[in-house]
Amino acid sequence: MTLMQKFLSAGAALAMSATAALAEPGLIIDLGGKFDKSFNESAFNGATRWVEETGGTYVETELQSEAQREQNMRKMAERGANPVVVLGFANASTLEKVAPDYPDTNFAIVDMVVMGPNVKSIVFSEHEGSYLVGMIAGMATKTGTVGFIGGMDVPLIRKFACGYVQGVKAANPDATVIQNMTGTTPSAWNDPVKGGELTKAQISQGADIVYAAAGGTGVGVLQAAADAGVFSIGVDSNQNHMHPGSVLTSMLKRVDNAVYDTFKAGTEGMFEPGIQVLDLSTDGVGYAVDENNAALITDDMTAAVEAAKAKIIAGEVTVHDYTSDDSCPVM
Repeated sequence: MTLMQKFLSAGAALAMSATAALAEPGLIIDLGGKFDKSFNESAFNGATRWVEETGGTYVETELQSEAQREQNMRKMAERGANPVVVLGFANASTLEKVAPDYPDTNFAIVDMVVMGPNVKSIVFSEHEGSYLVGMIAGMATKTGTVGFIGGMDVPLIRKFACGYVQGVKAANPDATVIQNMTGTTPSAWNDPVKGGELTKAQISQGADIVYAAAGGTGVGVLQAAADAGVFSIGVDSNQNHMHPGSVLTSMLKRVDNAVYDTFKAGTEGMFEPGIQVLDLSTDGVGYAVDENNAALITDDMTAAVEAAKAKIIAGEVTVHDYTSDDSCPVM
């Protein structure tokens, strides 16, 4: 082999090594579908933004059943995806089992804490964002009755509900908050028909604003509210555009940023395991105002909500976290 051939061979080997090091990130989308207009879609949007900005590619899979959780997670790791972002608290026990078997693969889970040297846990202060949209509901209601419809009845969704009720009561102490959960199984995340039925039932009890924290089920909530001429409040993604003038606001949960940042850090060798909390101070949660709802949010509402936001960040107002203490004081 000539000297030139040796140089070329060495260069090719280095190029192959560099390419191998830049593994594709992976995204495991939870039950309810990629286009649920809410939690899953926000994650997908974050992955899409990473692709658009970097020109990279990623591996994606959507869960169709509970039985696929471990199989899909192992397949993702075995094909070399790194980091692997897993959506949803229901994947926690599976990740606890799988992550130790793939020590060279970095995993991130959204909405639950899993400890491990190769695991990053990303959780949100949903109660804080829900408090703010609750204040808006408390100020906007004409009947003095508002509603909350959750998806699967789990502590995480009770966390949304508790923060929402606290915010409603902060703005309107005499208000009534009607609450319903869609179900106790994962199908509760993707049942817009039942979401619509629950919304109609709450409206018949006087609710003129209904907050949905129910994944794909929330699509039915927003539709039923629009059909009845009352307001709804969206969740996770900005859902204001779905029924302009009918969606009062949306509680933003920036799952898109969590996925984007994890993909970016993971592919640049900056992945850090541990727990990350995204709250009001980091704009991890918030509320949406845009051209679709700006006319519905008065200056007084904005001033009150922004003042409350500042006090929460400063520690002057504490929003109850149901996942830490399930004795919600306002429910």
